Amino acid sequence: MFGLFKKKTEKEKLEAQYDAMIEKSYQLSHTNRTESDKLAGEAQELLLRINTMEG
Repeated sequence: MFGLFKKKTEKEKLEAQYDAMIEKSYQLSHTNRTESDKLAGEAQELLLRINTMEG
């Protein structure tokens, strides 16, 4: 309950963005494989950025 108003760190924001990108990439894979692959690549770059962050 005390963490209810806690602000997200930059890493947590990026992780949430990564999760959203992967989910959208999966949904696109059923209809548009090219866009899905493009989005998955962007998500992979974001994951590398997350992994290089400290904290």
